[in-house]
Amino acid sequence: MSFEFTEDQPIYRQLRNYMASAIIKGSLKEGDALPSVRTVAVDFQVNPLTASKAYQELVGEELVEKRRGLGMFVVEGARNKLLKAEQKQFLENEWPAILKRIHALEIDDTQLLESLSSKRNGK
Repeated sequence: MSFEFTEDQPIYRQLRNYMASAIIKGSLKEGDALPSVRTVAVDFQVNPLTASKAYQELVGEELVEKRRGLGMFVVEGARNKLLKAEQKQFLENEWPAILKRIHALEIDDTQLLESLSSKRNGK
C-alpha cells in the first residue's frame, strides 16, 4: 500500500484515519473484514502493536468489532457515523478558517458561486 506518514500525529492515529477514510469512501463496506493486523503491519511497515492500537481505536469508537477467531469487521452504521463526525469537525474547525480567508480576500458570493458552478461543469 502506498501511504506516507507525517510527523504531526502518532502513526497509530494515522492508520486509524486511513481505515476510517476507507470506510467513508466505501473501500471498506459495512460487514467487510479489515486486513489482519499482521497484513497491515507488513504493508505499512509498522510494528504490529502500532497496527493493533489503530484497530483498538476503531473498536473503541464502535466503528469495527472483533469477532473471536475471525478478525475485525466494519459494523453497520460505521460510514454514517464517520460522515457525521467528519462533517461536524469540518464545520466547527476548518470552515471558520476558510470563511475568514474568503472575507480577507474580499471574495463575494457571486465569485464563489461562479467558481462552484464552473467546477461542477468541469471547466
